[in-house]
Amino acid sequence: MKKGDDKQGREKKFLTLPEYPGGKEAFRKFIKENLRYPAEALEKRIEGEVHISYWVEGNGRVSEAEVTHGIGYGCDEEALRLVKMLKYGNVKNRGMRVKSSMRTRISFKLPPQPQIQYQYSRTEKKQEQKVSAPSAKGSITYTIQIPAKK
Repeated sequence: MKKGDDKQGREKKFLTLPEYPGGKEAFRKFIKENLRYPAEALEKRIEGEVHISYWVEGNGRVSEAEVTHGIGYGCDEEALRLVKMLKYGNVKNRGMRVKSSMRTRISFKLPPQPQIQYQYSRTEKKQEQKVSAPSAKGSITYTIQIPAKK
């Protein structure tokens, strides 16, 4: 018999920890849908993880959230905002509500930038140069007039 098992073969658990409704996948989905990348971090092209520690009250509410490892540029504040929005399921341990310590990481990853490809062609007869750059909605064509050679 393993340590912690009783005579009927059930494993004893001292405390039940609060869980986010829907599990880890629902937690990740909530973060992804509600994360607003800070403008300053986008401008400076900042990526990384913000580590947050917080308490979950017996009623599932988050309290005393704080950044334990931050990356700055508005990302720390955004991670705190997200964690404070969380609502865990109610948990009672032996009839009493227990406050639980939790930790999480919020990842800030920049969206991929579209690759811009430039194509141009030159025709000597008309003395003009065409340059086009495909965009997300189609292509853009520029015509540049080149003066005739003397």
